Amino acid sequence: MKKKNLQFKSKKILSKKKPEKRLLLTLKKRAGRAKSGRITIRHRGGGVKRRYRIIDFDQKKIDIPAKVNAIEYDPNRSVFICLLEYQDGEKRYQICPDGLKIGDEIICSEKTEIKIGNRMKLKNIPVGTNIYNIELEPDKGGKLARGAGVSAKVLARLDSNNFNLTKEEKYVNITMPSGEIRKILKECFASIGQLSFPEHKFIKLRKAGQSRLLRRRPVVRGSAMNPVDHPHGGGEGRSPIGLKHPKTPWGKIALGVKTRKNKRTNKFILKRRKK
Repeated sequence: MKKKNLQFKSKKILSKKKPEKRLLLTLKKRAGRAKSGRITIRHRGGGVKRRYRIIDFDQKKIDIPAKVNAIEYDPNRSVFICLLEYQDGEKRYQICPDGLKIGDEIICSEKTEIKIGNRMKLKNIPVGTNIYNIELEPDKGGKLARGAGVSAKVLARLDSNNFNLTKEEKYVNITMPSGEIRKILKECFASIGQLSFPEHKFIKLRKAGQSRLLRRRPVVRGSAMNPVDHPHGGGEGRSPIGLKHPKTPWGKIALGVKTRKNKRTNKFILKRRKK
């Protein structure tokens, strides 16, 4: 018997309609190159043609209810997207939470019902609630927790009736999907629920051609190269690295090096993610 792939179970909820034409953009393929023409991300190129769906991460239509017209696949991201039609007739795409159905009604407001898909300020969301599409700064749009099956959780909050809030009372503690605990301003918006397509992490590419369709070009091991091409190259057969520290092709130490450079926001991180 053939094993059924888990990815198809969630895809049964997808609509069979074509994407909304007004919400599509054609993007030029850059194959990992910056505006200068130099390759800044290696092993990119080719792939299936795709059009970009304009996603409303800001959700600035406050206090206007919206009805879910369709749930669609988006080739540019792992999570499904839903097509919303607001009461004023405008249509917009948003990332779709798990459990949202066609015909459901959601709303973005400063304070509203705790319901899947609704969006409100962090100061009004109860402790222990799962959230996604979280703002880092007020009115700058959702930046955190936007991948398939992902959700963060409201961990703690200090409430006060005073107008002059202390530094601690201005923030909400959030547990991120990585396990990191972070402080975010109470005035930031977040959506209620967990994102759709949680089975995405179980998808396995069955052949090399599937990687090429996803714009991923082949990656060659450094130890299979010549010494002139990579610090790990040379030797006979499956030779070991032969260096004290693993290095990049440009000779920089690659293993165990901290990549976070934004020291300005370190004060907002209460607990680092687990390695």
